Amino acid sequence: MAALTQHRCNNVTPQSLARGKVLVGLGANCLGPWGTSAETIAQALGEIERAGVAVIAVSPLYQTAAVGSASQPPYVNAVAMLDTSLSPDALLRVLKAIERRSGRRGGRPWGPRTLDLDIVDYGGLVRHWVRGRSTFRAAGARPLVLPHPLAHERPFVLKPLLDIASDWRHPALKQSGSELWHRISAHGQGRVLKRL
Repeated sequence: MAALTQHRCNNVTPQSLARGKVLVGLGANCLGPWGTSAETIAQALGEIERAGVAVIAVSPLYQTAAVGSASQPPYVNAVAMLDTSLSPDALLRVLKAIERRSGRRGGRPWGPRTLDLDIVDYGGLVRHWVRGRSTFRAAGARPLVLPHPLAHERPFVLKPLLDIASDWRHPALKQSGSELWHRISAHGQGRVLKRL
């Protein structure tokens, strides 16, 4: 797996490689067969690579406040930059299979998870957005919305995303990740508690 340090080409960094790549959010807040939340995220990254998807960069891990029920433990979150020839839907199938292998089963929306893998941005592709609004925002069964319909409202997505793609712009809203982060960092659901 590629480190977050300078890429082997002198002037190429993970941030400059972000255009055209896939950004995936990883989160966990329950013990599962792969261990703690941090261990589960590490295992999931290995599973992604074993599926033939290149992991280019991974953000630091963050402890974040859970969204939804206040009685659940905090999450551990990260964002990974991937390179793949898989279509968005094929990649989603790979990620959902990894979630199942991690011990994830159904559950209520925004409830505890052994692992949650979401495609945040697939090379700037926009699907199911109309006039700056996602046409599917609720949790549950829906088509794959790209970019993720709630990523711009979630500190636990934006903070690690900006660590590996500092120049990222929301493909549908046309706003920078930094602008979105500054708007919601203090009060958005899923606020960042600390870097691990």
